Amino acid sequence: MGEAEQRYVQEAFITNWIAPLGPNVDGFEREVSEMTGARGAVALSSGTAGLHLALKLAGVGRGDTVFVSTLTFVASVNPILYEGAEPVFIDSDFETWNMSPKALERALVAARKEGRLPKAVMVVNLYGQSADMDPIIDLCERFGIPIIEDAAESLGATYKGKASGTLGEFGIYSFNGNKIITTSGGGMLVSDNAEALSKARYWATQSREPALHYEHSEVGYNYRMSNLLAGVGRGQLQQLENRISARRAVFDRYEQTLGNIEGVSFMPEANFGRSTRWLTALTINPHMTGIATTDLLRALADENIEARPVWKPMHLQPLLRKYDYFPHMPQYSVSDQLFKQGICLPSGTAMSVQDQGRVIDCISHHIRLSAKHAAI
Repeated sequence: MGEAEQRYVQEAFITNWIAPLGPNVDGFEREVSEMTGARGAVALSSGTAGLHLALKLAGVGRGDTVFVSTLTFVASVNPILYEGAEPVFIDSDFETWNMSPKALERALVAARKEGRLPKAVMVVNLYGQSADMDPIIDLCERFGIPIIEDAAESLGATYKGKASGTLGEFGIYSFNGNKIITTSGGGMLVSDNAEALSKARYWATQSREPALHYEHSEVGYNYRMSNLLAGVGRGQLQQLENRISARRAVFDRYEQTLGNIEGVSFMPEANFGRSTRWLTALTINPHMTGIATTDLLRALADENIEARPVWKPMHLQPLLRKYDYFPHMPQYSVSDQLFKQGICLPSGTAMSVQDQGRVIDCISHHIRLSAKHAAI
């Protein structure tokens, strides 16, 4: 947090704009629109709220299906269930770790044969990198399916010169406490469809009609962002490029020091755009390094270093196992493999070189130790 955030929040106190809506909300929406190139934006209480409203705007309802990336956090899927729809999970590819166009095409062909095409395709842009959107857009246009971009993790990333989150009919960003910029909790829905965004604002403010009394004709939600939190977001947004540079520097140090170890592979950066490297993610091949990811995570934890597996694919979650899944290839699931071998390392913007060095030393030491034991 910096001086700009404090200034905007102080203005909210001085003017008594504390509750949802206010000048900071208006300013934050305008500034996100300008930065991303989207024609409009709606500031909300969370990225999940944005996904929920995007699904409603796409006409998703009970009994419908929504195709969604399987390698993601459950917040991508829960809003589908809110509306009584069914998720169909789509695998990743190794080139981006994001939605596989090959798997998506097979899923769409199968759905057309069944006479049950999805109401929307939700593409998740993982760990700060856009999916390969051109083939996904081509497929969705061919089948007449709108795209929702879950860009919760990829604010500031680009795809062929365009901002991640702006290539579909709707996009969302998250400003949760762990994201590259934060409002402590919050999100943003963006679109070029001004009429749809107006409807989203209406739903997000309890569907209150423009009457003197409280009049309601539709079910609404308490989804708007407060003026205080929007002030924090405005100050944070000014530092986005600095945050991206810092995260990329963290990634580069990890890759330069660990990338030459046989069996260690970092999440690739696709050549179609820029990744923010929101999190540094890599895979550990246990046959080549001699150490399993679970053992390495335990060794890091013993040194008071927090690291985690990559997202557990949604099709493996107990809540969601009953739903259909389309792997990258008929007999091979990329996301399963990434989950078995993937680790996310400490990647915070404020991380010191010394702290990062401690992480690197711990990983190097335990891989060397495991290789030595394996050789005996």
